[in-house]
Amino acid sequence: MKKKKHPNRGSSLDSFLESEGVRGEFEARAIKEVIAWQLGLAMAKKRMTKSRMASLMGTSRAQLDRLLDPKRDVTLSTLTRAATMVGRKLRVELA
Repeated sequence: MKKKKHPNRGSSLDSFLESEGVRGEFEARAIKEVIAWQLGLAMAKKRMTKSRMASLMGTSRAQLDRLLDPKRDVTLSTLTRAATMVGRKLRVELA
């Protein structure tokens, strides 16, 4: 008896996500997670609390929490302001 091959076995995660129609969604979430993580690290390095960061950005602590939540959408201008407050730059590129 011949075993039936699994259709996704041996394929890449990218091709699997593409075939499911969710690759862009997963990539966007991963990018947001990395940016939130990098902002958190930069804040910790500067010993900056969320309250202080929000104050420097001219926003609320709740808004900063939304910025650091990868499930939420955020504008490039907000990300740029946050990066500036921790001494970093935001780079965006089309690949």
